[in-house]
Amino acid sequence: MSIETWELMSYVVTVIGLPLAIFVFIFEQHKERENEEEEVYQLLSDNYQDFLKVALENPDLRLFSVESTTLNDEQQERQLIIFAMLTSLFERAYLLLYEDDMAPKQARRWNSWEDYILEWCAKPNFREALPKLLRGEDPSFVRYVEMMVAAGKALQS
Repeated sequence: MSIETWELMSYVVTVIGLPLAIFVFIFEQHKERENEEEEVYQLLSDNYQDFLKVALENPDLRLFSVESTTLNDEQQERQLIIFAMLTSLFERAYLLLYEDDMAPKQARRWNSWEDYILEWCAKPNFREALPKLLRGEDPSFVRYVEMMVAAGKALQS
């Protein structure tokens, strides 16, 4: 092969191969990021399913009641612990999934969590426990939950 052929091939690599390699690299990075986000979402969903199992194991606490319920001291303590688990899960979901400017796929993932948060914020016993539960939590998460509480109260009206 002559020097001209090698030179021509180097131009082809520079003009076509390098941009193609950069495109493939960016595409793979994007795909990897999406897979990681999906994995995080799935792990959080699994954690919520585990929480629901705990809630089902404690029917006497009436955790799903939309009316305020009176509980004895032991029940109140168990309810507070379960609500703390839930609040921690919500904060984790918020910190890992929520962004002010989300892509449509991210927004779909977040909307399911927002539905859960809104549903729980409409429950009087959960709302009553929130001041204790939100102490020391991420300030933007606290503001978000307070907004959901207001929306939850509006749902009950």
